[in-house]
Amino acid sequence: MKSLLCFVAAAWLASTFQPVLADAHSAIVPVPRGDQGWQDRQKRFNERVAEVGRRAQVIFIGDSITQGWEGAGREVWAKYYAHRDALNLGIGGDRTQHVLWRLANGNLEGLQPKAAVVMIGTNNSNGEDNTVAQIAEGVTAIVRLLRERLPDTRIILVGIFPRGENPQAQRGKLLQVNQILQKLGDDEHVFFVDFGHRFVTAEGLIPAALMPDYLHLSPQAYGVWAESIEDLLCRLLGDTRVPAAASVDLSGEWIWTIRGPDGNPIEAPLILAQRGGEVTGRFARDASRWLEIENGKVEGNRLSWRVQRERQDGSTMTYEMWGTLEDGTIRGQTKTLMDGREVTVDWSAKRK
Repeated sequence: MKSLLCFVAAAWLASTFQPVLADAHSAIVPVPRGDQGWQDRQKRFNERVAEVGRRAQVIFIGDSITQGWEGAGREVWAKYYAHRDALNLGIGGDRTQHVLWRLANGNLEGLQPKAAVVMIGTNNSNGEDNTVAQIAEGVTAIVRLLRERLPDTRIILVGIFPRGENPQAQRGKLLQVNQILQKLGDDEHVFFVDFGHRFVTAEGLIPAALMPDYLHLSPQAYGVWAESIEDLLCRLLGDTRVPAAASVDLSGEWIWTIRGPDGNPIEAPLILAQRGGEVTGRFARDASRWLEIENGKVEGNRLSWRVQRERQDGSTMTYEMWGTLEDGTIRGQTKTLMDGREVTVDWSAKRK
C-alpha cells in the first residue's frame, strides 16, 4: 500500500510540473556564469550594495552597455548620477538569466532605491539562442522579480537599443521584443521608455559616432541616454533636473524648408548664432524682411525658439518652434494659432 501511494504521488508530481518544465527555456532560468571575472564583479556588487544600502536613489541593471557607464559613459555618469548615489549593476555579456540569478543572490540586498533603470536582452538575441517571445519573457521575469523584492521602487524599463550598422534581422528581432515589453508599462510602477530611434539615421544606419562597434555606446550616446530619461527620473526621485550642456554648435548659415499654404516646400535663409545654451538669429521672409528669433535655447541636441510676425490687419502671429539636430540636419515642428485653430507644421534645415 505504501509503495502504491508513493507511486501515485510521484505520478501526480510529474504530471503537475511537466507543463512548467516543458515551457522553461534558458532566458527565464536563473543561472550564474562560471568565469572568474564575472564572479569577481558579482562579489564586488554585493559588497558595494552593502556599503551604499538605502542611500542609493537609483540603480542601473543590465549588460555591457550598462557596465559602459564606467567607461565611455563615466563623465555623463558623474554629471547625472554620482550625486544620487547611483549603483551600476551591469556586467558585460550578461543575459536575462544571469541578471535573474544576480538579483536573487545579493545585488538587491538592503536596497530601497526610488528608481531602477533596466536595459537587458540584446545578448539573448544572438542567432537562434532565444526567440522574440523568450527574450520578452526573460525581461518580464526580471521586472516581476524587482516588483516583488522592491515594491516601492519605480522601474524605468528601457527598450533594447538597435544594433548593427545597417538594418538586418537581429535589429528587427529586438524591435519585436520592444513591442512586447511596451505592454509592461503601466505609468505607475513600470515606465517603458524607448529612444532607440535616436541612434539611427533617416537612412536606417547607426553612426559610428554613437556606436563605434555598432553595439556599444560612445560618450555622446551615453549623453543621449541620460537626457532621454532625465525628466522621468527627476519626477520619480522628486529631484531637480540636471541642466544639459549644449553639445552642438548651431552657429552659421542654414537653409530651412517648410511646407507652404499650397503644400509645396518653401526654402529661405536662416542665420543662427549660439552662445552656450542660448541661440539668437533670424529667418528671411523675403529679400528685405527678416524675422528675429526670440527665447532661443539649446539643451543637448534639442533646440527651441519663438518667432513673431505682424499681419496686415495689425495683429501678431507667434510661432513656437522646436527641433533636434541629428546628422547635420535640424528636423522639427512649428506651432501657431491661425484663425483660432492650432496648426502644427514640420520643418527642417541644413547648413548652407
